[in-house]
Amino acid sequence: MKIGQREFSGETDKRAMIRLAQSFPNESVHVVDLPYRLSSWALDDPTNIGLWVDAEGQLQAWAVMQTPFWTIDYAYHPDADVSLHRQVLAWADHRARQALDTSSGRPCWFAMVFANQANRIRELEEAGFACQADVGPDSWSKVLMQRSAHLVVPENALPAGFTIRHLRGEGEIEDYVELHRAVFGSNNMTVEWRTRTLSCPEYRSDLDLVAVAPDGRLAAFCVCWLGEDSEGRLWGQVEPMGVHEDYRKLGLGLAILSEGLQRLHQCGAESVYVETDKHRNAALGLYGVVGFRVIRDILVYRKDYGDGAG
Repeated sequence: MKIGQREFSGETDKRAMIRLAQSFPNESVHVVDLPYRLSSWALDDPTNIGLWVDAEGQLQAWAVMQTPFWTIDYAYHPDADVSLHRQVLAWADHRARQALDTSSGRPCWFAMVFANQANRIRELEEAGFACQADVGPDSWSKVLMQRSAHLVVPENALPAGFTIRHLRGEGEIEDYVELHRAVFGSNNMTVEWRTRTLSCPEYRSDLDLVAVAPDGRLAAFCVCWLGEDSEGRLWGQVEPMGVHEDYRKLGLGLAILSEGLQRLHQCGAESVYVETDKHRNAALGLYGVVGFRVIRDILVYRKDYGDGAG
């Protein structure tokens, strides 16, 4: 099969990128949460996006240099040419070097892979990526967790004076961004990025939840997404979720997560997924309380760039 590259052309291509990942959900770490990730400011620069198409113009692979996450997001058709994954990695390597001294550049890039994807792992290692699962204090790996949407959600009373409701559209975006940045200790979230998520076809305002403190401040958030598989079954994902440090240990995380899970069930989701770092014991414990169980291990691979890198 002849494969060629072409330039990114906007929203139509985003839809095709999401559909490709949805067609093979067991192959890609990110599927249901792609509307969120593909709204990031990394895509403001089309050179951060690679597209590969067949002779008929059908999308066979895509990749995005996700500067906010320091990751290379990508998906490809598992039955396409055996060299396609290597082509994607070669493009990413070229783009990483090209962007090094720009706002899109990073001194290292990460790629996520399921632990049982032996061929993909071998090709990552051949391309110079190294597994981060056992590298001392900075070791990093992740897990994909799943729960049936039909499980009973534990009851959890809100602290006195707190409420949970949906985000009030663009008028509350700036407050959300301030909260998001405080929770994750990063300025990567922007008003433009978060505003774009509101116009995604998959976005539902009733699944975009915030917890509000008695003084009116936003204290926590839990954004849920719905996806549909090839057989028409719905599944959900939690991404992102966080509680401001001023309001932790009050039960807000459990309360807003439980509300999100109940709403996903009411929307018809059969299963709900969440991805988290293996070392985040608090997050793992919270997800375990509401019935999430680890179903797949995710390995994190790293490649360094810049001074002294190979």
